[in-house]
Amino acid sequence: MHFGSYATKLFSQSLAFISILILGFILLFVAQFIIKKTIYKVVLKSETKYDDEIINTRVLVRLCLLIPSVMVKHYVRLTLPDFPEACGHILSISTIYDIIVITMVLFSLVNAADDIYNMHQSSKRKPITGVVQTAKIVLVIVCVLLVISYLMGKSVSTVVIGLGTVSAVLLLLFQNIILGFVGSIQLTAYDMLRIGDWISMGQADGTVMEINLTTVKVQNFDNTITTIPTASMVTNQFTNWRGMSESGGRRIMRSINIDIHSVKFCTPEMLERFSHIERIKDYLEKKEEDIEEYNRANNIDTSLIINGRQQTNLGLFRAYIQAYLNSNPNLNHNMTKMVRQLQSNEFGIPLQIYVFSKDKNWVTYEQIQSDIFDHIIAAAPLFDLKIYQKH
Repeated sequence: MHFGSYATKLFSQSLAFISILILGFILLFVAQFIIKKTIYKVVLKSETKYDDEIINTRVLVRLCLLIPSVMVKHYVRLTLPDFPEACGHILSISTIYDIIVITMVLFSLVNAADDIYNMHQSSKRKPITGVVQTAKIVLVIVCVLLVISYLMGKSVSTVVIGLGTVSAVLLLLFQNIILGFVGSIQLTAYDMLRIGDWISMGQADGTVMEINLTTVKVQNFDNTITTIPTASMVTNQFTNWRGMSESGGRRIMRSINIDIHSVKFCTPEMLERFSHIERIKDYLEKKEEDIEEYNRANNIDTSLIINGRQQTNLGLFRAYIQAYLNSNPNLNHNMTKMVRQLQSNEFGIPLQIYVFSKDKNWVTYEQIQSDIFDHIIAAAPLFDLKIYQKH
């Protein structure tokens, strides 16, 4: 008789509790349905886009997950009055469930904040992906600590102190995350790296696609993806081409080597021939007038070509290249344009062209650079100069 009465109470009260639990989930689905059919539509029609991210990250939908827990906590003792021990276990499970759901809601809020921040142009200059990932890790750690402290019946501080004994192991496990977090903060704070920057580092040579807590993702020019540890971006050297991209031009700095044996003073016959070259015709006339005036004023015997001031074919060639560059519409003429000799070596005399192309696109830049040197190499023999080439 006693067993029959106990079984009857257990069945009836369990049925009542299950009914409340089912009612809680029905209310959950109803609340989510109302939110999706009413609030979602209103929010999506609004002009501001910020509230759309609250919808997209499912903050409200996840918040509704607390409804069954609220129902259980409110009615569990009413539906199971004769089973206080079972009520205690159910309430414990419900509390742990609440902690997990609240963590999920906070996750959604962090995602929403990240999405809203990424809507602004400043997000490319100062990405916060690493901070967002760190915030999520902190939320998980806090969630775990709260669950452990609740199950153990201890305060969170006591649990943290207890975990201090395994801090070395935790530091070892989270070493890369900690270093990555510090690295991402440094990269962002000092504006060393942005989304969309073109960088070169080891095998990586391309555009930064993502900066997160542990890695930097780079899409190379051949469309392959290279990942670089975030911490190594701070400790190792890398080249960021952002300055070039934001400037008025892309630098061309390349040399050709002139055979030393082909450099000589210009004879009258050579000067006559060079005077028909349009780009240096005026320069040549003015230069000859200056030289003749100087030699005459100083009573210099010019029967020997080495006496006094004389023009060389290499000097005229430099003047020709300078005039050619000055007339090139593909160059930025507000930036440095220079033709200079470098220290001679076993390969001859390096003649360096230092200019900036207007177009910074890689393909166009290479075409401009190639066109310039095609012309220079083809023009050199007209000045009786030879380009050095190892035989």
